[in-house]
Amino acid sequence: MSLAPGVGRSPAGKGAPAESAVGVVSAFGASFAGPVWLAAGTCGFGEPVVAVMSPSEVGALVTKSVTVEPRRGNPAPRVAEFPEGMLNSVGLANPGLEAVRREKLPWMARALGGLPVWVSVAGRSAAEYAAVVRGLDAEDGFLGYELNLSCPNDEHASGRPFSLDGAAMGEILDEVRPLTSRPLLAKLAPNDPDIGATAATAAARGADGITAVNTMPGLLLRTDGGARLGAGPGGTSGPALLPTGLAAVRAVAAATRVPVAGSGGVLSPEDARAYLAAGATFVQVGTGSFADPRCAARIARALAYDALERARGRPASASRRVGRGQVGELEPVDGRTAPRDERTVPREMTVP
Repeated sequence: MSLAPGVGRSPAGKGAPAESAVGVVSAFGASFAGPVWLAAGTCGFGEPVVAVMSPSEVGALVTKSVTVEPRRGNPAPRVAEFPEGMLNSVGLANPGLEAVRREKLPWMARALGGLPVWVSVAGRSAAEYAAVVRGLDAEDGFLGYELNLSCPNDEHASGRPFSLDGAAMGEILDEVRPLTSRPLLAKLAPNDPDIGATAATAAARGADGITAVNTMPGLLLRTDGGARLGAGPGGTSGPALLPTGLAAVRAVAAATRVPVAGSGGVLSPEDARAYLAAGATFVQVGTGSFADPRCAARIARALAYDALERARGRPASASRRVGRGQVGELEPVDGRTAPRDERTVPREMTVP
């Protein structure tokens, strides 16, 4: 097993913060070019990314969720907009374990320039999660796994996402943790009444970090009373999810000592700064990429200039702690600190 090319290991163990070089966030025993990640389900396996930005403009990418068998997903329409966000019910459409191992991982290793990659993993049982991890772990080109324990469009037998069933979540972590030395993120649900306790349980069972949060269950109706999505209900994302995500990150950061990746409603630098202030180490951009395919790059650039201001002595402290990782000042990526020239980009990235 090896990391993606260019992903550096820090001296610290997985999940432990470490002193970082300027502009680099160090956590999970690895170094990231910045705190802004592309969220699962919004940029496939990175194919749209290379069309609109240099992968080095963001800190990491989380892939579409991978299941043992290929999935065609839920019936169309799968996405519907409303004034404060988006509702989706894609149903974890993906090419399956074998195609990801044979085609997607090698492509990412070649095309993403060493960008740290987290493979999102999903399934209908602990055995299926374990099968995906077992099937991918010997391959190169990715850093770790984000366990999708909270998809509102793929519930297990109890009718609830795994993260809302403590025994089921624990069983998955117990199955997966012995199979890999790579870092594990547990992605939790926004409608958890005690998400801090759930996060603490996940960390105690082997999760190296927490992603908070997934989409919120919701429903949009036409004027005739019919559902706007083919599957009926779906997951709510976008600005409407921001307050819920911030509250969740604050609770998780208070209850654990592992890095937290904040997700939900991040469309601007101000949103990202709010997540960092709430205790996140990293910020994931999802729905924002549909409104603006370069949204994550723009946010990352703004946070880099924040770091540059700190390097110039405003405030006097040369660096600051953000969540459970350490972020320093701006470090040039590919030898540059100035913004890249804008490109004409397609309006849409991909269906999540």
